[in-house]
Amino acid sequence: MAYSSPTDSRLLAFVLACLLSNLAVAQAGAAAEDIKRSSQSISLDAASSDVDYKTNTVVFKDVVISQGDIRVQAQHAKATGLNFDNARWTFDGDVRIRVEQRGSLRSDQAVVDFQNNQISKATITGKPAEFEQKRADSDVMAHGRAGEIVYEVNAGTVMLSNDAWLSDGRNEISGPQLIYNIRKESVQADTKPGGGERVRITITPSGKTQVEKDTPASPATKNGTQAGAAPKAP
Repeated sequence: MAYSSPTDSRLLAFVLACLLSNLAVAQAGAAAEDIKRSSQSISLDAASSDVDYKTNTVVFKDVVISQGDIRVQAQHAKATGLNFDNARWTFDGDVRIRVEQRGSLRSDQAVVDFQNNQISKATITGKPAEFEQKRADSDVMAHGRAGEIVYEVNAGTVMLSNDAWLSDGRNEISGPQLIYNIRKESVQADTKPGGGERVRITITPSGKTQVEKDTPASPATKNGTQAGAAPKAP
């Protein structure tokens, strides 16, 4: 029979209390971020608008919609009514979306969902759709491309699917679906069970520069000398 001393019990209680405290802090932080976004107004700027009262649709040209640090820009936008409460807007033509943490999305088309007067999700499609983020405390850029990219605002993630590829500036990963956490700067790769698709990772040694990686090796002669160099004397 296992025996637990009073000291062990107190230590376990202390650890559990710390874990619950950290969870409460994380939940409070997420709730505070939601409250902050909900209090930020949504602004719309466009070169022109066309309202069809029969169908209750609005079409904008050269439009920019922003809320806080999120900004959506496109040549055209279409919506059913001028409403941001549980609405869905479609954008097309050079779509550019600025997201949190120095990130951005580019595509041909996008669908942006609004819930409770907040930008909640953006789904972009293209050939390909693209994502990039300047990594914290570095000039290194993370790049990604796929047939479809879904940005979940509350989670702070972008999910790349349909021929997904992602690079952290040195290493590369590809697969059927990649989920990149913008806030943590981490990536998760998923495959469908029995689908036969694989995740592929290319790792570049840290001591190897990009120039060295991209420069092909010089051709050599059968004597082991480089092309154009004088052969060694016998």
